[in-house]
Amino acid sequence: MIKRIKRSYRISKYIIYKETLVDYKEKCWSFLGSFIGIGVIAFIQSSYLTELENVFLIGSFGASSVLIYGAIQSPLAQPRNLIGGHLVSALIGVTIARFLPDILWITAPLAVSLSIVAMQYTKTLHPPGGATALIAVTGGAKITALGYWYVLSPVLSGVLILLVVALIFNNITSQRKYPTDGRFSRTIKWMVSPAAQRLKNIRKKK
Repeated sequence: MIKRIKRSYRISKYIIYKETLVDYKEKCWSFLGSFIGIGVIAFIQSSYLTELENVFLIGSFGASSVLIYGAIQSPLAQPRNLIGGHLVSALIGVTIARFLPDILWITAPLAVSLSIVAMQYTKTLHPPGGATALIAVTGGAKITALGYWYVLSPVLSGVLILLVVALIFNNITSQRKYPTDGRFSRTIKWMVSPAAQRLKNIRKKK
């Protein structure tokens, strides 16, 4: 009995150690990826779309960044979930906003709840998708005026920008692999590796 307790204690101690271990390189790549991903979207919004009173940078992109740059091994962070989750949720949110009465206590929870179920059925569960559906209902006049264009821009266009940045920054080093699908990841590695090697050569020359 005492041996089992000691063994459980050692295992728990090791798990806690691993979970609290700080990998500074990992954190650096997470920071750079999210900074560039959100930065590109914000730059487009501030430089080209302000006069059109369009909305290109939505809050759910921040939540997606946490997953695809900071928790890249999570099933919820994979490209299928990222793209599918946002698109399915955006479609549901816009449909509810267009065809149901403007009663917030009905439309808001209905948009989120239906988007969750739809993502479960389509196997594209992505938590920020719930926020995307909610924004379609509560985002105000600018979002409402977009109608189904909201699905294409800002949602799809922004998600694709985040994904491209994730595919680059999450595959530069051998310690990071995204997505977890082996064949897809090897293809991305093949594309990114030459650029990473050139960067290393430049640093060596300096």
